[in-house]
Amino acid sequence: MIQPVDVGAVAGGTLQGYSNQILTSVNDHDVHLSVMDGPYFWHLHPDSDETFLVIEGVLTIDFDDGSVDLLSGQLLTVPAGMRHRTRPHGARSVNLTVEKTDATTVRCEAPRGWPGSS
Repeated sequence: MIQPVDVGAVAGGTLQGYSNQILTSVNDHDVHLSVMDGPYFWHLHPDSDETFLVIEGVLTIDFDDGSVDLLSGQLLTVPAGMRHRTRPHGARSVNLTVEKTDATTVRCEAPRGWPGSS
């Protein structure tokens, strides 16, 4: 029998640090639950768009030309090939992330002018 996923219970199991786990798959995409209390590294996905839906907290997505803050209940899609970094704005964020199954993640340098750039 098909069973529901209790997103709150799964998120509650990660009290600090970073967690990214696949909750389910839909056609050729995976739905991840990401819980974070610090920034993820700069990266891009050359073969997949990436959609973020904030469940708890505020998620900041940094781009080459600035940042976008997503509040709980807000959704944003980052097009394939666009360099970005995610980070919680505050102590923690909980997000659903949708991307193609086995999407390639390419680690990138920080854009010029961002902390950590060369």
